[in-house]
Amino acid sequence: EPMKHPQPHSRIYHGRVMHRRLGPFAYRFAYPVFSFLLDIDRLDDCAARCRLFSHNRANLFAFHDRDHGARDGSPLRPWVERHLARQGIDVDGGQIQLLCFPRLFGFTFNPLSIWYCRHRSGALAAVLCEVHNTFGESHSYLLHDGGRPLRGPVRAAQHKCFHVSPFMPMDLRYRFRLSPPGAALNLAIRCFRNDALTMAAAQTGSALPFSDAALLRTLARTPLMTFKVVAMIHWQALKLLLRRARLFRKPEPPAQEVTPCSART
Repeated sequence: EPMKHPQPHSRIYHGRVMHRRLGPFAYRFAYPVFSFLLDIDRLDDCAARCRLFSHNRANLFAFHDRDHGARDGSPLRPWVERHLARQGIDVDGGQIQLLCFPRLFGFTFNPLSIWYCRHRSGALAAVLCEVHNTFGESHSYLLHDGGRPLRGPVRAAQHKCFHVSPFMPMDLRYRFRLSPPGAALNLAIRCFRNDALTMAAAQTGSALPFSDAALLRTLARTPLMTFKVVAMIHWQALKLLLRRARLFRKPEPPAQEVTPCSART
């Protein structure tokens, strides 16, 4: 039985996403976004408190289990715990929160979703970075230190093993840096090729309580955010094509769903 947790177990983050590419075609863009931080054991409770949010049902804002994890609508906690167990990590029913873009008017696309996995004691035991590409594929990087508590900013590095953009090669190395979400949200991923920085992405934000009033404010600030995320991806791709950027063929996705990464704090 999952451990009961004090409020707040869910939040809304208003902030910005920034992408910067350094070469061979340099560009930088940033745009406003919002994310939900959801306790995966309390999704129905969250939906019961808010008229504008639903779990596995259509609404103005919604969260569908099939958009994450195994992506077949199966329960999320067993999927996460199975991958934690493969690395010898047992959170003993501790809280698991998912940071993601929700469905807005029934549509969403999550380039990156982040699962914060805490032990029953409350200590952060692992962070799972779930990456989706526009080809309908996904892969996750599991940041952990053998189950030992991760305090402060979590840092990890791993070779890229999943195709995301046709304009980026596979021979890259990721460096992750993220802080457990609180009043503020801060996460960054940098890509290196032969020790040279080639791309950087970051998301920042400030927390709001999860309520209908906050959802209405969110809608007023970014009314078509999930659509804009996909539009921006294709707009940037078009600009690179017009500049005759090199295209890299998409390889088959990794056979395994999750790649472990050694993390430090």
